[in-house]
Amino acid sequence: MKHISILLMLMCLSFGFSQDIPNSFSLQEAIDFALENNRVAKNAARDIEAAEKQKWETTATGLPQLDANISYQNNLKQQISLVPAEFFGGEAGEFVEVIFGVQHNVNATATLNQLIFDGSYLVGLQSAKVFLEISKNAKVKTDLEVRKNVISAYGNVLLSEETITILEKNIDVVQETLDETTKIYENGLEELESVEQLQITLSNLQSSFNNAKRLKIIAYQILNIAMGIEYTASITLTDTLEDLTLKNISLETLEQQDDVTTTIDYLIAENDRKSKELLLKLEKSKALPRLSAFLNGGYLGFGNEFTFFNRDQDWAGFSTLGFSLDIPIFSSGGRSAATQRAKINLEKSKDELIETEQRLGLEIETAKSNYRFSTEDYYNKKRNLDLAERIEVKNQTKFFEGIGSSFDLRQAQIQLYDAQRDLLQAMLDVINTKAELETITNRISEN
Repeated sequence: MKHISILLMLMCLSFGFSQDIPNSFSLQEAIDFALENNRVAKNAARDIEAAEKQKWETTATGLPQLDANISYQNNLKQQISLVPAEFFGGEAGEFVEVIFGVQHNVNATATLNQLIFDGSYLVGLQSAKVFLEISKNAKVKTDLEVRKNVISAYGNVLLSEETITILEKNIDVVQETLDETTKIYENGLEELESVEQLQITLSNLQSSFNNAKRLKIIAYQILNIAMGIEYTASITLTDTLEDLTLKNISLETLEQQDDVTTTIDYLIAENDRKSKELLLKLEKSKALPRLSAFLNGGYLGFGNEFTFFNRDQDWAGFSTLGFSLDIPIFSSGGRSAATQRAKINLEKSKDELIETEQRLGLEIETAKSNYRFSTEDYYNKKRNLDLAERIEVKNQTKFFEGIGSSFDLRQAQIQLYDAQRDLLQAMLDVINTKAELETITNRISEN
């Protein structure tokens, strides 16, 4: 009975976990799910939370700091001092053993520290703000990459599905043709070469079919990992390759003017330049004085017996107010060298920002060109498939009528299979090049 209860509990837990993962996904649903569950995306979100905490940590260093300390000391064997006996009316030259202090003492202190001025602190506040901005931009960059990876993985799954479907149809057609040709050969009306040609074609198709089934399993696993779920989980995709292709064909995308300075890669490079500016400010601030204040107070308790919890215990209070001013005077050129190094790094970051701007402009134009070509290539491959299908049908008719060779039929079949494969790849290229363009320009369209 105990084992049955445990089994039922595990089944309930398993059912509960399975409810968190939908059984089917459209492309947009897969993207949305990945942005919430992909491990890299989740860690990027955690980086933002950590940056927010670090920002407050930096801010808090300039706010009042209060510390308390309680110490207790038990002088198990008190130290003896020798004092001239004549101080107590004794003979000159003699000494008297004297114990200074008491056996027990307690010291309770509270100290309040306040930073009044520190150039490094002011720069630190600005740096914390920039660091938070860097983390947010990194999250955007991560989400864009996760989105692109999911689109690519989703498209590869659909490609494998379509490939298997087409190969199954091709195998059925070739098998039927082979069966008919074999019967004709057995009746002495066809050459053995025709049968062998079809057997070669069928063998190649079956090999491709088996490989496509293996690749399908891997494609699903890659998609699962990209979405942030167990890689062996079973899911169903609701979009089709053709539907996604048509949705992603939009010439308006090519006509839009893109501002390089709004792309995430440019913003990240700009963040790097700002951070280098702050590092330069930090090095300069180290030459400024640092002023802080403190206020402490406490009580001291003494006694030869441990009576500190008694009401009649005497306590001596004390308090101190003070200021501390640190003035950098001479560093043997160390601060100057650090400042010059920071200036060099700042100049490097400025050049890198210009280079990033130019590189992004080129990448956007390249992405647009690739997207335009993939769109044009899709229509071209679609026309080629129509032609290849008609050519294959004609050659098959000629073959059975005895006016066409098996070699011509095989060539037409190979041409058809290539056209089928090329069209599927062209459809996937449309989806991927559109995703690449959207990733570079930060312009995301809902699929």
